[in-house]
Amino acid sequence: MMSPHAPPLRGSLPPGGADPAWGGPAPDRMSTVDLRSDTVTQPTAAMREAMMAAPLGDDVFGDDPTVNALQERIAAITGKEAALFMPSGTQSNLCGILAHCGRGDEYIVGQQAHTYRYEGGGAAVFGSVQPQPLAQDAQGRMALADIAAAIKPDDPHFARTRLLCLENTWNGHVMPDDYLREATALARQHGLATHLDGARVFNAAVASARPGQGAHERVREIADHVDSLSVCFSKGLGAPIGSALCGSRELIERARRIRKMAGGGLRQAGLLAACALHALDHHVDRLAEDHANAQRLAEGLRGIEGLSVRSAETNIVFVDVADGRGPALLDFLQAHGVLATGLIGLRFVTHLGVDAAGIGHAVAIARRFFAGANVPGPAGTTMAGPY
Repeated sequence: MMSPHAPPLRGSLPPGGADPAWGGPAPDRMSTVDLRSDTVTQPTAAMREAMMAAPLGDDVFGDDPTVNALQERIAAITGKEAALFMPSGTQSNLCGILAHCGRGDEYIVGQQAHTYRYEGGGAAVFGSVQPQPLAQDAQGRMALADIAAAIKPDDPHFARTRLLCLENTWNGHVMPDDYLREATALARQHGLATHLDGARVFNAAVASARPGQGAHERVREIADHVDSLSVCFSKGLGAPIGSALCGSRELIERARRIRKMAGGGLRQAGLLAACALHALDHHVDRLAEDHANAQRLAEGLRGIEGLSVRSAETNIVFVDVADGRGPALLDFLQAHGVLATGLIGLRFVTHLGVDAAGIGHAVAIARRFFAGANVPGPAGTTMAGPY
């Protein structure tokens, strides 16, 4: 059945049913199972209604009531003094880093972290802030000894180390509380501020909440470790656009000026903020469905010779493909209505637009490829990065 939260026929079986030969939908009635990213979600009907009913103002003047309500809401959830609505997570992270750091400063960050690897080098390009990337383990953690060694002495030969950037989740992995506590304590001992790329922090909260604990309370616990964090509304939460930077009032006022310089000042942005408010009310707890579908996908793929599931936590599944057949598998999946990303290895991301039937179809198509039941379809465009 379709998820009640999902728009019609996004990544699920059509009403016509399945092809009994391989367990997926009949090709002539097949809808797309889009597992490229949780950014591909479409606004639900209820979210669209909330958008159209939103009272509006001019957010550059600070008088859009819906934007103000969202900023107050997400600041309260994260336990921060203030928040600032942004068009994207990349802009939230950029404004956060530049609000913490000045020209000639540096931030310590993971070698594979989104803020370093996948955001266009914005802090260096726009702010002359130098990244100091460090190696990460399989869960995205930088060794504490490496962090300590990377902090520069107060000497004119070196950039001034000002900030430690972490990420939760990272490639689907939940950052353990013990590590967050130890890494941020180390940063504070050396006078560094801390920023969390929390694009999927609600996934982290839902996955790590104690029995009976609400996701909002769990987000607050995670956010308490850091001085600032970005929160994305357009990934698993299903809004069409938007992110928020959360932190102290002083930090947010600096970020507001930087947002304006970066072209992020929006006018009647309440249309977008209403979607985020709706998501906070209705789409947080359902993230557990996405996590269950990711496990369902991982279990299905583990039984296929030629595939190796490298990791499968929260809503992201990474798969290694034997014999360099990753691009061919990606093309075959696409030709049969399943979209993923990757080259040597593949990445699948579950979200509110994909249900259990869509996952079953994706597994069936992967099995069909390795069984040699068909030749790959026409090559399509592939992407190697995360998003």
